[in-house]
Amino acid sequence: MSSRPELLAPPEIFYDDVEARKYTSSSRIIEIQSKLSERAVELLALPDDGVPRLLLDIGCGSGLSGETLTENGHQWIGLDISLSMLNIASEREVEGDILLGDMGQGLALRPGVIDGAISISAVQWLCNADKSSHEPKLRLKAFFGSLYRCLARGARAVFQVYPENLAQRELILRSAMHAGFAGGVVVDYPHSAKSRKEYLVLTCGPPSLTTATPKAKGEDGESCSEDEVSEDEENQTVRFSDRQRPRKKQKVNKKGKGREWVLRKKEQMRNKGINVPPNTKYTARKRKARF
Repeated sequence: MSSRPELLAPPEIFYDDVEARKYTSSSRIIEIQSKLSERAVELLALPDDGVPRLLLDIGCGSGLSGETLTENGHQWIGLDISLSMLNIASEREVEGDILLGDMGQGLALRPGVIDGAISISAVQWLCNADKSSHEPKLRLKAFFGSLYRCLARGARAVFQVYPENLAQRELILRSAMHAGFAGGVVVDYPHSAKSRKEYLVLTCGPPSLTTATPKAKGEDGESCSEDEVSEDEENQTVRFSDRQRPRKKQKVNKKGKGREWVLRKKEQMRNKGINVPPNTKYTARKRKARF
């Protein structure tokens, strides 16, 4: 089995002109990308009202996944770090607007303008430090923070990912939760080494009570229960949850700091040349409330 692409070279180097053209001309890859993109759109759970949405395709490459968005009647913006991939997308005259950029540097989009986002096999690249200046935690923070800002409240983002291990999966999920997203991981075909696919399904802001929890697909292609998914890997699969951004610990203002503390503070002020009342037996004594 060949090595994972993200372990061989940075994406902008790995997907050069030769590799980008080879990738786009492979009928097998085209078929896989189409299926993964269709599943991602399904998990977005967009309203079925015939109104086209503005979607974001992160790591759009040569536009294979974007074509699925077009076929579903949506407008889209594609972002990728590989110029070679985007050149091929231009040659293929894809319908979406394509941008050259590094998602680890954040998304330069206006707040609240995107109705949904998908990403196929791209986010796990952020877990690798390709340069001395790259810190995976900081890059994931910049990515998810900027994504949260550009999404409309209540919108979803679906990422098909290939985490290398459990630690990477938890790092990605934890970074998304700290940015404010609610959600978790949906695993299709959990008991199949070949067909198994993981999707990180996130909601921008608190989940709506009317929003249905996505169901994973089982071996026969039908939806399976959450318990069936969680049995895989000895319960190491991350369950779909409604966790939200952890609340920051607030500083507790302790009252009644005591006589010693007051005397010490008064001495510090005297040393600075500030006039303070002299110390007496009543200093720092708590007064009774007057009625």
